[in-house]
Amino acid sequence: MAPSTTQRPLIVWAVSDGRAGIEAQVTGLAGAVAARRDATVIVKRVGWKGRIGRLPWWLNLLPRRFLTPQSDIAPPWPDVWIAAGRATLPLSLRVKPWSGGKTFVVQVQDPRLPPSKFDLVIPPKHDRLAGDNVFPIIGSPGRVNTDRLETDLVRFKDVLDRLPHPRVAVVIGGKSKAHNLSPVRAAAMAREIELPVTQERGSVMVTFTRRTPPQAQAILASRLKHLPGVIWDGTGENPYFAYLAAADYILVTEDSTNLATDAASTGKPVFILKMDGESLKLRRFHEDLERLGAARPFGGAFHSWKYEPLAETDRAAGEVLSRYDAWKAKG
Repeated sequence: MAPSTTQRPLIVWAVSDGRAGIEAQVTGLAGAVAARRDATVIVKRVGWKGRIGRLPWWLNLLPRRFLTPQSDIAPPWPDVWIAAGRATLPLSLRVKPWSGGKTFVVQVQDPRLPPSKFDLVIPPKHDRLAGDNVFPIIGSPGRVNTDRLETDLVRFKDVLDRLPHPRVAVVIGGKSKAHNLSPVRAAAMAREIELPVTQERGSVMVTFTRRTPPQAQAILASRLKHLPGVIWDGTGENPYFAYLAAADYILVTEDSTNLATDAASTGKPVFILKMDGESLKLRRFHEDLERLGAARPFGGAFHSWKYEPLAETDRAAGEVLSRYDAWKAKG
């Protein structure tokens, strides 16, 4: 059912624990919803007092009592609740009764709970979760879109315009449950990047994440700094989206669904950098990207190809609104 044009804007909460990778998923999806429908997006960052946040969701029986004041989880409740991460589960499970049944609850990622406890679950396809109210997507929701890329490219124009082509965006993740970036692997990675950039007389645009081990970051920065280009040291405005927009090729480490999804959303050739460790789920994800023609393992050389940019966030936003409208129509 199409909404009336006289209706007030939807109120959408994007709820997470504030970690960059998790928050990017909920704000990305909420922003895509707002791009399709008149909506006000409010970002909520959940914090728990003491050790309460470490408890299993089913032991956190009175969650609002143990939230930090900065969490601001209180009425008036939103029309649409979009949440991700373990920290949000005690709230996502209860916001519907708190709102008198007036809030549509969307959980991003696999909540490791029956999907029927939510109105809609949006997990990555490689988690292999299924159900009537499950809408799997390739990768994760993100904030990459044409407007964002163009806007950030203009902001960093003075720095990036002078760089020679081919421009190579190098996006380095870090330590996770399955992967790590040791000093030895960081040194080898620097060599793998340096040789083809030098041969093609190109340039690098290097950025790190909060999870990048300091020693690995120092090694990569030291060994790549002689190349034409820029290496972001974490100070000042974050050039991440500008790097993606300016790149001819994108290198991204294998540890992150978010980073690879962002890269594949640009339509540019994406190469996956090997790290220490292994993950079956992430291997399935990378195979999905390869089948779409978006990404390939990095073999020490650059080459170009064409593919349709990944648009899973927009597709998921369409599903949120379609399910929301149907839910509202039922009364």
